[in-house]
Amino acid sequence: MEPDQWLAQYGQKIEQAKQNAAQAETRLGGVGGSATSPDGLITVTVNAAGALENLVIRPGAREMDPERIAGAVLAASGEAQRNAAGRVVEIMTEFIGDSPALDFVKAQMPHGYSGDGTDEAEPAPEPQRRDTRPDDDYFTNPPEVMG
Repeated sequence: MEPDQWLAQYGQKIEQAKQNAAQAETRLGGVGGSATSPDGLITVTVNAAGALENLVIRPGAREMDPERIAGAVLAASGEAQRNAAGRVVEIMTEFIGDSPALDFVKAQMPHGYSGDGTDEAEPAPEPQRRDTRPDDDYFTNPPEVMG
């Protein structure tokens, strides 16, 4: 291969790498994660680095003691950070593939990342217990409340 041809190919590779880096930066800039406490009273949103971007505490939390609120905020923050980190890992995998560089990215995630095999199973939704029968049926044949 001629030196000029090699240099041209090398220049093209560098240009492609710059374009990929710019594309990755753009995609990573929009990454974030969000999580809500199981009771729905606290929602946390973080950016790609895991820094807190937004915290919503709904009025129902007024009855909670401060330690429980703090615990719910911390738990939701950790989950939001894992969600954001999972998205970062997905994007970086597209650009750098499964490599030592990706392993380094994964190692920088203080709370791990969603999809790393340590995710907690989603709790099963509680069965809906609301009786939807018309009032006449309900009062004629009330539900069994003591079992």
